[in-house]
Amino acid sequence: MKTNLWIAIAVAVGSLGFAGGYAVSSATGIEPGYFDAVEAGGYGGATEEKVEGIDADLQDYYKELSSEEE
Repeated sequence: MKTNLWIAIAVAVGSLGFAGGYAVSSATGIEPGYFDAVEAGGYGGATEEKVEGIDADLQDYYKELSSEEE
């Protein structure tokens, strides 16, 4: 009897945790793929010609930084 009670409690807590996490995640407004986009030149992002999500001035700034290192 006690084992069944603990299993029911574990399932209930897991379900509530999932539902709460899902509710918080859906309320943030972050779109799928947001964290996959390169926002800066770090971690190999500078190998692309045009980085999405930043303006042209910032793109030129990163190009100047990389040309000074060489």
